Amino acid sequence: MTASSRRRFLQLALSGAAIPILAGLAGPAMAEAPRRFAPQPNDWQSYQMLTRVNLPAGQGPAQVWLPVPKLDTDWQKTLGNRIEGNASSASIVTDPASGAAFVHASFDGSVAPELALTSYVQTRNRVIDWTKKSPGTEDAAVLKAALRPSGSKPLDGLVAETAATITKGAATDLDKVRAIYGWIVTHCYRNLTTPGCGTGDVTATLTSGGLGGKCADLNGLFVALSRASGVPARDIYGVRVAPSAFGFGQLGAKTEVITAAQHCRAEVYLADYGWVAMDPADVLKVMRAETDRWIQDPGDPVVSAVNAALFGNWEGNWVGFNTAEDVTLAGRDGRLPFLMYPQGRIGTHNLDELDAKGFAYQITAKPLSA
Repeated sequence: MTASSRRRFLQLALSGAAIPILAGLAGPAMAEAPRRFAPQPNDWQSYQMLTRVNLPAGQGPAQVWLPVPKLDTDWQKTLGNRIEGNASSASIVTDPASGAAFVHASFDGSVAPELALTSYVQTRNRVIDWTKKSPGTEDAAVLKAALRPSGSKPLDGLVAETAATITKGAATDLDKVRAIYGWIVTHCYRNLTTPGCGTGDVTATLTSGGLGGKCADLNGLFVALSRASGVPARDIYGVRVAPSAFGFGQLGAKTEVITAAQHCRAEVYLADYGWVAMDPADVLKVMRAETDRWIQDPGDPVVSAVNAALFGNWEGNWVGFNTAEDVTLAGRDGRLPFLMYPQGRIGTHNLDELDAKGFAYQITAKPLSA
């Protein structure tokens, strides 16, 4: 796509015109009753998460890095972690630069590497009452970090131009965020062929045909546009651990095996409310994959309640690991845009985190009795 065609595409999107790549893809209208989706305040639910890694023998020294839940909030608590296996060394490390916590295990190559991480976590629904203001008290340094660009989220150029157009006329930060959320839901789409959760490269998302991607791309774009508009925002990288209580197959884990259930959520900081939950990517997931038709109207009865609720709320059937960006793991080549999947290295070869079978890892989760 040339620079001129990219600009024309964004002009169409920002003006509300139909996007050519999506034209004609929606199926015939179907009469359906409105689907309910309304998370409410609830009690804490405990979960056990288990990640097992079994690397092949005879391949030489190896290293493994596993993300660990490290969020202590009013919607999630980490109760403890246990590490088992035959590693030469294994410990939980907190990266001082990114704040991400992870198990780093090293194997000397004398045996087939085995590693198990068990995490005990409590979660509950995250719900906002927009009628009750509760001014936030976040540390200034944290808010400053949530306004910075990152390797995958530049805040100048096309990102800044797009943000300015979307938020033109917005009087408050809440108005800006509402405009950006609505623009994402209206003009972007979930691309089913995007590997994993996407790369989170917002420039690539803005210049792709149809503004498509998955959660790291779509919520990442929401975060970047918010930051470029002067609103602190950040992604939270995690994994789904239980089904949705409202019957939406796309909004929860389908079984206790959650190896491929990673999901990135987002939040923004509003002075009158503190950190507020957001998830436009999951609205787009419901629109694209909840039914056998590609829904393109966020007011559709299948989608409307999800669209309304995920602006400020989310279900507690998901565990967040961290909000880290541009993560460097000592001993692993390259910088990661985020740490949401297990990482591994055998000899001088980085393992593919999206190929769980080839990597040889499995993640499971189960609820624990209160």
